[in-house]
Amino acid sequence: MAFKPLHDRVLVRRIEGEEKTKGGLIIPDTAKEKPAEGEIVSVGEGARKDSGELIAPTVKAGDRILFGKWSGTEVTLDGKELLIMKESDILGIIS
Repeated sequence: MAFKPLHDRVLVRRIEGEEKTKGGLIIPDTAKEKPAEGEIVSVGEGARKDSGELIAPTVKAGDRILFGKWSGTEVTLDGKELLIMKESDILGIIS
């Protein structure tokens, strides 16, 4: 992909959730919530302190993350639906 986020932003691909409940019921598309789990596609170089020193990002491409429900800006790149968000919007890394 020919897109690199700037500063402390990351490019994220949502990971779709299950289409069935544990009891076996199928969830229709209209009732599904947007997943708050994703995979980092690309990472910017990091934020800068007031002194100009670079703060390296904590996450890297390939990390699975959890993020807030309303985090990020939805974009379409190369026909894929992705999110651009600040690293501070990420709640945690799934190991």
